[in-house]
Amino acid sequence: MIDLQGKSSLADVMIIASGRSARHVASIADHLAQTVKDATGRPVKLEGLPNADWVLLDVGDIIVHLFRPEVRAFYNLEKIWSDDSAHGHA
Repeated sequence: MIDLQGKSSLADVMIIASGRSARHVASIADHLAQTVKDATGRPVKLEGLPNADWVLLDVGDIIVHLFRPEVRAFYNLEKIWSDDSAHGHA
């Protein structure tokens, strides 16, 4: 979980997680989207489900990134959004 308050206007929190395979990532995304919809009554915006290498769920103030492990390592979002005040992310 990465706190984005003061770093981005996109969301307040970013959650990054991994699945073991594309099928696992897709399953996690489907389950999470349904759980959020059941809890809030609002549908979740999903991107990337056809390939499920990297699926993004937009839950309003929370953005969830689900990756296959090698894709997560390649993009390394944790490093990009780390507390590096010298670069000031928008």
